[in-house]
Amino acid sequence: MKTDAFALRHIGPRQNDLQHMFKTIGVESLDQLIYETVPDNILLKKELDLDPAMTEFEYLNHIQELGKKNKVFKSYIGLGYHPTIVPAVIQRNIFENPGWYTAYTPYQAEIAQGRLEAILNYQTTVIELSGMEIANASLLDEGTAAAEAMALLFDVRTRDQKKNNTHKFFVSEEVLPQTISVLQTRSTPIGIELVIGNHETFNFSADFFGAILQYPGKYGQVLDYASFISKAKANEIKVAVASDILSLVKLTPPGELGADVVVGTTQRFGIPMGYGGPHAAFFATKEEYKRSMPGRIIGVSIDVNGKRALRMALGTREQHIKREKATSNICTAQVLLAVMAGMYAVFHGPKGLKYIAEKVHASAVTLADALNKLGVYQTNVAFFDTILVKADAVKVKAIAEKHEVNFFYVDKGTISISVNETTSLNDINQIIAIFAEATGKENAAISQLANDSMIPENLVRKSAFLKHDVFNNHHSESQLMRYIKKLERKDLSLNHSMISLGSCTMKLNAAAEMLPLSMANWNSIHPFAPVEQAEGYQIMLKKLEHQLNVVTGFQGTTLQPNSGAQGEYAGLMAIRAYHLSRGDNHRNVCLIPASAHGTNPASAAMAGMKIIVTKTMENGNIDVEDLRAKAIEHADNLSALMVTYPSTHGVFESAITEITKIIHDNGGLVYMDGANMNAQVGLTNPATIGADVCHLNLHKTFAIPHGGGGPGVGPICVNEKLVSFLPTNPIIPTGGSQAITAISAAPYGSALVCLISYGYISMLGSEGLTNATKFAILNANYMKARLEAHYPVLYSGEMGRAAHEMILDCRSFKQNGIEVTDIAKRLMDYGFHAPTVSFPVAGTLMIEPTESEDLAELDRFCDAMISIKKEIDSANADDHNNVLKNAPHTLAMLTSDAWVFPYTREQAAFALDYISENKFWPSVRRVDDAYGDRNLVCSCAPIEAYM
Repeated sequence: MKTDAFALRHIGPRQNDLQHMFKTIGVESLDQLIYETVPDNILLKKELDLDPAMTEFEYLNHIQELGKKNKVFKSYIGLGYHPTIVPAVIQRNIFENPGWYTAYTPYQAEIAQGRLEAILNYQTTVIELSGMEIANASLLDEGTAAAEAMALLFDVRTRDQKKNNTHKFFVSEEVLPQTISVLQTRSTPIGIELVIGNHETFNFSADFFGAILQYPGKYGQVLDYASFISKAKANEIKVAVASDILSLVKLTPPGELGADVVVGTTQRFGIPMGYGGPHAAFFATKEEYKRSMPGRIIGVSIDVNGKRALRMALGTREQHIKREKATSNICTAQVLLAVMAGMYAVFHGPKGLKYIAEKVHASAVTLADALNKLGVYQTNVAFFDTILVKADAVKVKAIAEKHEVNFFYVDKGTISISVNETTSLNDINQIIAIFAEATGKENAAISQLANDSMIPENLVRKSAFLKHDVFNNHHSESQLMRYIKKLERKDLSLNHSMISLGSCTMKLNAAAEMLPLSMANWNSIHPFAPVEQAEGYQIMLKKLEHQLNVVTGFQGTTLQPNSGAQGEYAGLMAIRAYHLSRGDNHRNVCLIPASAHGTNPASAAMAGMKIIVTKTMENGNIDVEDLRAKAIEHADNLSALMVTYPSTHGVFESAITEITKIIHDNGGLVYMDGANMNAQVGLTNPATIGADVCHLNLHKTFAIPHGGGGPGVGPICVNEKLVSFLPTNPIIPTGGSQAITAISAAPYGSALVCLISYGYISMLGSEGLTNATKFAILNANYMKARLEAHYPVLYSGEMGRAAHEMILDCRSFKQNGIEVTDIAKRLMDYGFHAPTVSFPVAGTLMIEPTESEDLAELDRFCDAMISIKKEIDSANADDHNNVLKNAPHTLAMLTSDAWVFPYTREQAAFALDYISENKFWPSVRRVDDAYGDRNLVCSCAPIEAYM
């Protein structure tokens, strides 16, 4: 046994398991299984050209050495990113804890109550600091949250504005430059005209439906927007405000000024900068706009016993339902980071947040006063944490960098300095000394912070916030540690059992991949630091781009998209730019198979494309003749085909190269959805099947953890036709020679977690990556072989094989009164998270075991499913008082004096022997979603509820 081989640790089945698995499946070898699964004409003929695999020890030494090439300067750049103090209790118990970072999106609410409560705390923090009525469970970053705000305001235009095609959106020149770039990308395809200017000279004409302001402004000026918002309202112009969340502790909340939407980032609530992400953006609005709100909302409901229970609310808002009518394609959140930010608020409470905000403001005031005395004049009339000074930027920059300090240099004579919660008196004195050296003047050291305020009295916050018990009762480390553990115990994660979600690839997130995220050389770099200070990042990111090019067979990669949905959008925007560059402005038709993931049509609509749905055949495959007919019919205007491969139903369709050729022959390009890339790596690739661009889910195939619903990373890889159109950033240029504007706020998106995928590929190497794919296919087919005698398998390939996932058809069980949801809930009693429910076919379960699960775990899950099938067979459509309909069973039910069910307690909770060894207890009974939607509450109860 080669104990230092990472593949040995990542891949579940052992060598001595294989013959049993082959016999169960009915093959002689792994090679035979692959031959019977993947069409021969698309198999790669040679190994991936990657560096030899590193051992875990070698990789950790390598990443530490590479990290030393990053220079961690004192950062006062600001622009939405700040050094922060991550409380160690949160770092150790959440950020570094697989109980939190390996959980899936809380679709199965009964086994996610801990995470749901943590997100509810986050939403409450956002609602109260912003002064709004409703908030979601986070978005991807401030720039994309602002774009979502613009889209929401466009969607909720008045009837007359829609009738008159009112389409202008005002953007204050105070808005962060990266946000403006994202707004430019998002506005153009959907017909919104941006007008950038000074809010003080805006004319409030009837041509405008909305506006966005920055509070405080990009270089720190605190502006009173009350009059602007009032005039806007009088003219039926709705207003979004992008805000700094820490400043809202001291400033009048935008909601109290009359804002319709408030967005921003919670990065400075205890989240490392990480060279740009991941960070949880916030989005808050009025309750009347809840049906147009992007992303997820966590709401309060009840279970069947009337006990308080949380769940994801307003499911009909999801793009899966609205498809091309959706105003957003967002299907994720930054849950892990939102949990951390919410817990930061819990740990510090209102008094602690006030202390931090007041210290930050006092530091800025103290610095401004000292620089004024040096003759370096501060020009912001009012500010919170950022000052704007007049000085020789070239001279100051040279001295500052010599002292390992970064400011933001606006122009040759203007410098912006943002202080933060880490800024000490020594830091202030260092800054003063830098300017003293630059001006040739003597400076007197500061010994204490000033008491003055530079916030106008009319903008000082008067309203209280975070009065709820949870924010006032966990301020010692013991208290918070126990509260975090209490919530963790309510959640089922990968550290408890396999999560076999089809299309979601919940594989091992290895500890060696995760460790570098806590290293200061990696997590403390500002995304707009000079690139020469981020040499380690530049080497790592370029190497990861190269690795992904090799895996996909393509020539270019951008890591900027920070979710799979963003990757879809980026890919389509690159295709759009390609057609425009050729003068083919009319090419706007996008063909999408009926079986496609709901984000596909939503993304195409956002990219300004006209969607034509193509048929699928009875066996689930794309109807090639229907696709051919529609491609020919729309040949003059064909832009793209969106295709998932292997297909959404888990099959390698042999017609794929014919399909891509049809599109190319008719003038279009092919976008491949990389959701199922875990079945391709090392065996075939998007270039080989004929795609032009694909997105990859690094949080699926490439081992970034799902974090309870995020973070995700969705880079796109492109062929040479599209390389020049990869997106840029207004501060740190990236992308191609004809780059489109930004897809997300940071130049490299969520750069910090890209370390995980870099480690995954570097430690597996070519052979390990290919074997991971082969074993994912092996595990799926082993489960298929065990389960198909009990459950109909809906689709399979031409030789009867599944790819890396399979669909179990549960629709016939309705004759026993059992729905697929009942099976999902019953699996909780067996200690498992349900597979994907009712996607892509209603009434089915889609199962994907991944390569990381060993034979014993595969068997445990199969045993549970077979046991449940026996329970289904015993069920009666006329009697709903059975073990499936009552699932899940809680500890409270099992220990109650009364037992009113026609089966035993043992049958309810311990149906198989293995369960008693490691029982996971759902903390609530089945949640009533309809009740929660009728009585929408998405924040903590007021303090009176606890009295």
